Amino acid sequence: MGLSAAVFLAHHGVRAQVVEREPGPRIHPRATGVGFRTVEFLREVGLERSVRDVAVDMSTGNLGKISGDTLAAAVLSAGDPVPAPGRTAPPGRTAPPPAYTPARLPGICPQNRLDAVLLPAARDRGATVDYGVALERFTQDGDGVTATLSDGRTVRARYLVATDGVRSTVRGALGIATHGPGNLGQPLMNTLLRADLSHLTRGRHFIACQLTHPGAEGMLVTVDGHHEWVLHTEGADAPGIEHIRAALGSSDVDIEILGAMPWRVRAYVAERFLDGRVFLAGDAAHTIPPMGAFGMNTGIADAHNLAWKLALVLRGVAGSGLLDTYDTERRPVAQFAMEQAILRLGDPRLHWGSGPAVVEARAQAGAVNAPIVHAAYRYDSTAIIDAEPELPSTEDLTVALDGAPGSRLPHAWVTEHVSTLDLVRSRFTLFIGAEDPAWRAAAARQGIAVRAVELPQIPCGGALLVRPDGFIAWRAGSGEADRLGATFDRLVDRRAPVPAA
Repeated sequence: MGLSAAVFLAHHGVRAQVVEREPGPRIHPRATGVGFRTVEFLREVGLERSVRDVAVDMSTGNLGKISGDTLAAAVLSAGDPVPAPGRTAPPGRTAPPPAYTPARLPGICPQNRLDAVLLPAARDRGATVDYGVALERFTQDGDGVTATLSDGRTVRARYLVATDGVRSTVRGALGIATHGPGNLGQPLMNTLLRADLSHLTRGRHFIACQLTHPGAEGMLVTVDGHHEWVLHTEGADAPGIEHIRAALGSSDVDIEILGAMPWRVRAYVAERFLDGRVFLAGDAAHTIPPMGAFGMNTGIADAHNLAWKLALVLRGVAGSGLLDTYDTERRPVAQFAMEQAILRLGDPRLHWGSGPAVVEARAQAGAVNAPIVHAAYRYDSTAIIDAEPELPSTEDLTVALDGAPGSRLPHAWVTEHVSTLDLVRSRFTLFIGAEDPAWRAAAARQGIAVRAVELPQIPCGGALLVRPDGFIAWRAGSGEADRLGATFDRLVDRRAPVPAA
């Protein structure tokens, strides 16, 4: 989360210093599912292509989650591959991206590969990233935060963003409690291994394979789809080579164990995400079970939400009250994602299944379709005017993104390669349905960019005021152009004039 925060802050012109206790980037992939909303963030900062290049290509179809006595048996018994997430074409054919987003990856992207893109991007944009350095203690006052680092340095900054994980020392120092089930299930071991399994996979991709061989149970997760894999097993000890071979169903496969990392499924949300000038993000703020790939994506969305707000406050464009909306907006989203992941742990069919029976099962359980979790969450804060928190659909994202205040701007192609989301360009933007001198003049007085596009969600003669993060702050009706200035002041707790766009 620290690297993504540094990239987003740098994108908005804010210098950041990242310190990481680990001696260098981790080789363990940890999370592997980069959601399309995260890809939209990466598209915004010019990194979509770079991340696509390091993602695993599953565009010809993948088996999703499979299960069997061994990997060999699971692959043999699996049905036909399904298209990669967001695709509808038969395997082997090219399909357009889904109607709700301009962004997509061809398959999974392990977190270590994502970090390999974010690290140089952060440094190239002016951020300082130091490995092997820990935050030992900090104090804050009315003007900033003073941090003492493990290498003896003292750093003074205006704000501190804590992305220091599930055992966050910053959260502990602030005395911020967490709420939720806590530890779920038994301790697990994450074993990263290298092995050529092509004779078992037969060229077919899968995300995860539940292995049930007696005495060799586990979950095999794809890392690169060819030679690198992660095996999750119960217990505090890493499995031996023979255990792994039994689980795979191949007695002579060559296996190299690259490392092992203990972990545990946890579920909690911090009681608050900010304390004065200190913000919690990622696992420091919430820990979400892995089912659904909501955890890492929720953390990256934290950083994206916070970065533009810090930038406006630091530039004197917005008042400090805008920063309070970070907690107001992001904490309910984390709670929602955690609850949805827990439901899926109890019944994986709610996530992996499809068809009318699964839709009905989700409705009965209070679960929603995965794309809804990733992008249909809504904000209700002082940075939204007349928020509409109720979702019109829990299954169809195109219906859920209806232009309501607090929801993400609907995607529509303006040209062949330019989306409405691209037009926001990380700044407040006014979308109007047709040229209107009154709206143009009002926006010019505030230094707000104007885009005239045909979107059914724009009221006739009205406008959508969209925030730098792509969320609709205000849906205005016809004749309300003269309210734009006062509305904008309210949204950003403004204390200084906005510079020209």
